[in-house]
Formats: sequence, C-alpha cells, structure tokens
Amino acid sequence: MLTRSFLAVVFIISMTGTCFAAHPLITDDTGTQGKGKFQVELNGEFAFDKERVEGVKVRERAGEIVTIVSAGVIDRVDIVLALPYQWLKIKEDGETTSDVNGLSDGSLEVKWRFYEKDGLSFALKPGIAFPTGNEKKGLGTGKLSFALTSITTFERDSWAIHLNLGYGRNEYRLREDINANRKDIWHVSLAGEIEVIKDLKAVANIGVERNSDKESNRYPAFILGGLIYSVSENFDVDLGIMRGINKPETDFAILAGIALRF
Repeated sequence: MLTRSFLAVVFIISMTGTCFAAHPLITDDTGTQGKGKFQVELNGEFAFDKERVEGVKVRERAGEIVTIVSAGVIDRVDIVLALPYQWLKIKEDGETTSDVNGLSDGSLEVKWRFYEKDGLSFALKPGIAFPTGNEKKGLGTGKLSFALTSITTFERDSWAIHLNLGYGRNEYRLREDINANRKDIWHVSLAGEIEVIKDLKAVANIGVERNSDKESNRYPAFILGGLIYSVSENFDVDLGIMRGINKPETDFAILAGIALRF
C-alpha cells in the first residue's frame, strides 16, 4: 500500500502536465519548440520522506529519471513523448520492507498555444499515459489514463509567470489500487522566473493538488526553488529543491536536469 501510494504521487504529477515544464519547474509554460525543431531532456528527481504510521517509523527514498523528447509539428504545436524509470525503497523501524525499480508509465502529450499577444499567451495540453509500468510493483496503473492542462504565461524581457490548471483521470487495473486511490485528480500551480544575470535564471514554484489517497482529504502542497543555466543557446542545465508544505506531500526532493535543442 505504501509503495503504490508514494509512486502514484509521482505519476499524478506527471499526468497533470507538470513533468515537462522548464525543469526544475513543475508548472509548465506556453512555449513551444517551433516547426521542425526538437528538444531532448534528461531529468532526475530524488525524493526523501519520513513519517510515523501507527507507531512505526517509516522512511522512504524514491526517485525517477525521465527521458523526454519534444517535437515541433508547427510553430504553435508540440508533441511530447516521455518515458520514466522509477525506484523506491521503504524502511520500517530500520528494516527494508519494499525495494522496487523499473520502467513506469510512459506518456504522450500535445501542447497547443492558441493565443499570444502583448506578452500574454494561453495553451492547452491533453495527454495520455500508457501502461508500460508494472502495476504489481506499484510502478504504474495498468490501464490507459488521461489528463488535460490549461496553461497561462505572462512574460516581459527578463521575467515571466506561469499558471497551470490541470485535471487527470487515472484508471487502475488492480482491485486494491481501485479501492485505495481516487481516479479524478485536479492540480493548480503557479511559477515565476527571472533572469538574474546573463544566461542564468532563478525560478520559483508553488502548487497543490487533490490527494489520490481515498483515506485522506488533505491536499498535498509543495514549494520549489531553483536555477536554470544556459551553457549555450541550445543547451541548458538546471538544479532545484522542492519541499512539502504539508504532511501528504513528500518532505524533500532534489531535482536536476539537462536539455538539448536542435
């Protein structure tokens, strides 16, 4: 149960349109690659959580490495394909009770920027998650799932803000997952970025979403800060730190990634 609950959080975040933002941000922006252009990303997240459940001290260490390929179909439309590899280790009172790793559910998204004027732009991003992960290990849902995200960006020369409103519908194959998890998940997040010096941006992010755990009505909420450095015009590296604002959210996570455009 703990394994599935923890990895479901990672999956839901991805499906509500947050995995493919300008890393390390969770909130996406309306930017697209442009017709005939591509971007390849390799992003990592390393998460740590501890809590006491019915008198038992539970420690969780989890993470994922995600390969993301974005392709510009036309100037305002991108197709985005992602394949994550996840792992999770749980210890209860110092003893390992779960240790799993493997491919998780891959996804395909389309981002369409349908409006842009005077620095304000809007986009929609529908997505599908494919059951490529092993649901018996807690690495996926076992069925196709769907999501839709509304994206708003307002930008000026050196700064920008982004707002995401997302909805995800997660379908589950295993009866125990159906009984434990909500299917309908909403997500709201806000992000900002500012160029502090040439080629270096500082970013910040805050967000909240509906809890997937049917036994909890508290909404997981996070806050994040990080940096994006442009090594060249077409190559970025980034680093971020995310903290959970409340108990349902993961306590602490380190995010790092690279992005290559061509």
